[in-house]
Amino acid sequence: MNSSGSGISEILIMALDLAWWVVIIQFIMSWLVQFNVLNLRQPIVAQAWFGINRLTSPIYDRIRRYVPTLSGIDFTPIIVIFGIRAIQVLLYKNPF
Repeated sequence: MNSSGSGISEILIMALDLAWWVVIIQFIMSWLVQFNVLNLRQPIVAQAWFGINRLTSPIYDRIRRYVPTLSGIDFTPIIVIFGIRAIQVLLYKNPF
């Protein structure tokens, strides 16, 4: 972590790190559910899956309005990850 930023910048960067991990976990879980490695009939798996989807769907829905799926591939998580990293770079370079 960069020690030259202010407290607000550091808190925002940590929140963006958490958001990045949530998107990564949702992305991996989506593949595991799709290939039946994870079974949504198991209560713990279903709770984790629906909880993570509730966290990510507001962001994904806004992006999906503008970015269509291509051949069944959803590029929304990749766009969100790039967006999170871009904001983090801006916060590292220009702390407030």
